[in-house]
Amino acid sequence: MKDKSLAEQFADYDTLNPHVYAMFKRFALEALAAGKTVLSASLICERIRWEVDIVTRGDQFKINNNYRAFYSRKFMQEFPWFGETFRTRVQHSVE
Repeated sequence: MKDKSLAEQFADYDTLNPHVYAMFKRFALEALAAGKTVLSASLICERIRWEVDIVTRGDQFKINNNYRAFYSRKFMQEFPWFGETFRTRVQHSVE
């Protein structure tokens, strides 16, 4: 049996954890509303970790750093009017 690609792993994780993208989107939109024009997926993921570990009480979850690029692309696909909000590279890991 073939192992799942990173894109397939992300799709599974995203389906099981919709609250993660909801937080990613919330923090990205917050930064854009504050006047930022270029965002860092790493910074947003670290803010999510902060919120989950420090600010909120409840279930802990982990975000794989390999998913950051998928979240940034998902955001730009959902909000194309913000343009290239996140700097991206060619993804070789999606095959």
